[in-house]
Amino acid sequence: MTDFETHPDRYTHWKLTVSGPIARLVMAVVEDKPQRPGYRLKLNSYDLGVDIELADVVQRLRFEHPEVKSVVVTSALGNVFCAGANIMMLSSSTHPFKVNFCKYTNDTRCSIEDASRHSGQHWIAACNGTASGGGYELALACDEIVLVDDGNSAVSLPEVPLLGVLPGTGGLTRLVDKRRVRRDHADVFSTTAEGCKAKRALEWKLIDAAFTRSKFEQGISERANRAAQAPSKKEGKKGVALAPLGGKVSDERLDYRYVTVAFDRPQRLATLTVRGPEEGPPSVAALHEAGCENWLFRAMRELDDALCHLRFDNEEIGLLLVKTEGDIDKVLAWTDFAAQNRDDWYVNEIVLHAARTMRRLDGMAKSLFAIVEPGSCFGGVLLEMALASDRVYMLNDSSRPVHLAIGSLSDGALPMQSGLTRLQARLYGDVHKADLLAKERGKLDTEAAMSAGLVTVAPDEIDWEDDVRLAIEERVSLSPDALTGMEASLRHCGPESVDSKIYGRLTAWQNWIFTRPNATGESGALKLYGQPERPKFDWRRT
Repeated sequence: MTDFETHPDRYTHWKLTVSGPIARLVMAVVEDKPQRPGYRLKLNSYDLGVDIELADVVQRLRFEHPEVKSVVVTSALGNVFCAGANIMMLSSSTHPFKVNFCKYTNDTRCSIEDASRHSGQHWIAACNGTASGGGYELALACDEIVLVDDGNSAVSLPEVPLLGVLPGTGGLTRLVDKRRVRRDHADVFSTTAEGCKAKRALEWKLIDAAFTRSKFEQGISERANRAAQAPSKKEGKKGVALAPLGGKVSDERLDYRYVTVAFDRPQRLATLTVRGPEEGPPSVAALHEAGCENWLFRAMRELDDALCHLRFDNEEIGLLLVKTEGDIDKVLAWTDFAAQNRDDWYVNEIVLHAARTMRRLDGMAKSLFAIVEPGSCFGGVLLEMALASDRVYMLNDSSRPVHLAIGSLSDGALPMQSGLTRLQARLYGDVHKADLLAKERGKLDTEAAMSAGLVTVAPDEIDWEDDVRLAIEERVSLSPDALTGMEASLRHCGPESVDSKIYGRLTAWQNWIFTRPNATGESGALKLYGQPERPKFDWRRT
């Protein structure tokens, strides 16, 4: 089982120091400490283990160090910033792992950009050596890219000419959509294995600044100090330490305090249950005093960890039954509390984390069926799980009434990658109706939820068990490849953003390219990387 939790005391590949408003993050990948045997992490190349640590850094800087306004990312090596994802790791990995690895690294880079947009942290990539492939993609996630001008160092995306694949962590999209690089320049850059050195990189907007090696540290310090002068509502605030979740992971179950995943492996089925709070929300002061153990934050952290396990360790699970248990009124009270106190930095960060967790749920390559039954508490923030699902089954039994409840975070605080709310995506044919529902809020019984368009099927007490059982049996009998493509297409309707293009477009292409013999066949470019033989391509375009 993969361990997605870590701590600065256990970092192997990163060194984090915080000095007032400035954090310095040094990439110092240990070659002989890969996540699994079979390859060496040369030249600051990374694997999932390296990125798990990076994801932890991003999370801790937001919660444990609210004083930080500027984050400098650099390398412990003298002439290499980062060589990107380890090629031997990729070439020896299964296809599902490759795709999930790309999605995980995208999640981490998007969380860096989220910290820049919403948490007042300005990230600077101090490329004191060559940044290639995923190394440059890490730099692209930062607000500024500074390259040393030493006549040798360059930035590059060599995946197309060297490996026959694409930059899997959003490189192409960030070039043209984020940095506004001319697409003809991006074309030349992305097909030139050696990339661009400082002068051309600056001319083409691939970087923001370049300094000679003698002036590099001074230039970085000036930029970091300038960002650290920005005003912040978090001045003098005390951070909140992130304690281990302490979940129990086995082949049969994932067990946390508020989240449980129970596996039915013969049916390729899992039931994901999130339990609501036992008590109503505290005061803001008491929330800070309790640290990371409040219901909303802990439940979302547990859900996020469970989703990662479902992706990497449970590839054969095709359908998730999404359930909740608890008091819907208490869930609504917590939701209102969070919405009303977003001017508090910690409450705001909890909401932002919940938004990122729900976006990870949106991106799951598994079918999602929400089951609304007696004892459910799909209200407020937990309603988003039902809205993220492909179908919602809600019992229609007057003797055992159940409810859905729209809360005060459903009007834009928890957006999808596209920027739409899940209500707007669910009711895309009538966005005005979605906006009215978000304002009206309140609890809806089965008839009202059906009328509002929030429910797919509402069987009565006689048909409930059979209808749900047959739907499950039908779903798990269908092609997983076709379902993944169908669900990704249907879930993400409407406009596109940089993030939605990365997940919906780039990873879809990467998913296809990774299965093509030109990339991963016995004579493919990725398979033969580092070997004397040249790849043999099937030249037909499809």
